[in-house]
Amino acid sequence: MILSSSAQTYTGGCHCGAVQFQVRIADFTAIDCNCSICQKKGFLHCIVEPDQFQLLQGQESLSTYTFNTGQAQHLFCRHCGIHAFYHPRSHPGKIDVNLRCLDKVKLTDFVIQPFDGRNWEANIGAIAERETFN
Repeated sequence: MILSSSAQTYTGGCHCGAVQFQVRIADFTAIDCNCSICQKKGFLHCIVEPDQFQLLQGQESLSTYTFNTGQAQHLFCRHCGIHAFYHPRSHPGKIDVNLRCLDKVKLTDFVIQPFDGRNWEANIGAIAERETFN
């Protein structure tokens, strides 16, 4: 379900401000995954095409964490530890932005869909079939 008929551009970043970005969002649907890393990070997923995302500053402040298959590139600020965006395993070539790291965002403007990431392999088809969320 889309709650807005027009795309919005947001700025966002990490807690300390070292990493800042801009993202254009057209589909106001996000995923709340309960896998071990997403639940602990509090990540609300908004997956966009790379041309809808621009890193404004902080490339040198980003560190990468990988686990399991190593496909997902979990980026975080090496100063404050915030995971504002990453390259997801579920949608190779896309950018996955944490809605909670956007400035002036109203989470109530988004439809938040739960995803059973604890059983990722059995459930990935439910979200992977969507080419993109935005």
